[in-house]
Amino acid sequence: MKANSQLLYAGIIPARYASSRFPGKPLAMIGNKSMIQRVFEQASKSLKLVYVATDDERIYSSVLSFGGKAVMTSSDHQSGTDRCAEAAGLLEGEINRKIDVVINIQGDEPFIHPEQIDLLKGCFVSKKVKIATLIRRSDPADLFNPAEAKVILNKDGDALYFSRAAIPFLRGKEQDEWARQHVYYTHVGMYAYRLETLKKITSMAPSSLEIAESLEQNRWIENGIRIRTAITSLGSMCVDYPEDLEKAKLFLEKDI
Repeated sequence: MKANSQLLYAGIIPARYASSRFPGKPLAMIGNKSMIQRVFEQASKSLKLVYVATDDERIYSSVLSFGGKAVMTSSDHQSGTDRCAEAAGLLEGEINRKIDVVINIQGDEPFIHPEQIDLLKGCFVSKKVKIATLIRRSDPADLFNPAEAKVILNKDGDALYFSRAAIPFLRGKEQDEWARQHVYYTHVGMYAYRLETLKKITSMAPSSLEIAESLEQNRWIENGIRIRTAITSLGSMCVDYPEDLEKAKLFLEKDI
């Protein structure tokens, strides 16, 4: 489904320097480019308006040095969603135009596919859609991995619930049969929001299901906001730890 050309889509890449698992990760080099530059350039293949949102002068200066755009945001944000909301407000003042949809792009996926961003943009052809996110068919090997969030859907493709457990539970079936008996979906962590909805969800208090699963999207569902999903068959590579850089460099060499 093609995007609504009448809407202004803004891609925002939240980027922190202070990470407990990998300090300075956005500036880590993959080949001859930093991670944040690779994310910015990939996102720019789908979006005309892309900004990095950071609270660190080193990241801000680095983005400007390669010709990218960035805004400085507060260091007090608890999540990338909160940082996106502040950045979107700053952007509207800078470009002097209303932003319709904000796409929250992960800053640690240097080879993000522009086609995945296009998928999210296409969800907003329907005026009913307030938030959209990506999902993929679950890899049976990861079905019971709590690091991978699973999701169940209604008939319209809206998320009913996100869980670190394999859902739904298949009664009377051995676990090694589950993936053959039912189609399971895993969440891919990229979101798009109508701007007014983004402002609304960042003002909500944490919810019980969010706290239980440590998944902020359950807060939105608990508060009655539907999340439209789009299915992607494309893989992704997330750099969580310093040792993941070697995998990223090998991926780059294969791509070349």
